Amino acid sequence: MNNLSLRPEADATPVEGVVVRLSEASLGDAGVVVDVRAESKPSAHGVDVEELQRRLLEFGFVEGARIEVIHEGAIGRDPIAVRLDDMRVALRRRDAEDVFILLDRA
Repeated sequence: MNNLSLRPEADATPVEGVVVRLSEASLGDAGVVVDVRAESKPSAHGVDVEELQRRLLEFGFVEGARIEVIHEGAIGRDPIAVRLDDMRVALRRRDAEDVFILLDRA
């Protein structure tokens, strides 16, 4: 039995063992990448889902990578910047929805 669960709302307080989409994470949220699964509609990204997944993996969004949200844009909290292991990467929230992270304990 897996004790991981998706956080029901983006505004909920992070707790140990909760998996969220990176697009739902807030400034200061940190954790570990547990999955990269491109499932979104291709028209939302401008590329097909396989290409988006390939790009995310090439950027370093791989299972086990440490991640922390370090910046949010002023308009609609978009784009976001994350610390990904020893790099900093900026991406649109609609692309970040395909990255799943296990949040650290609050």
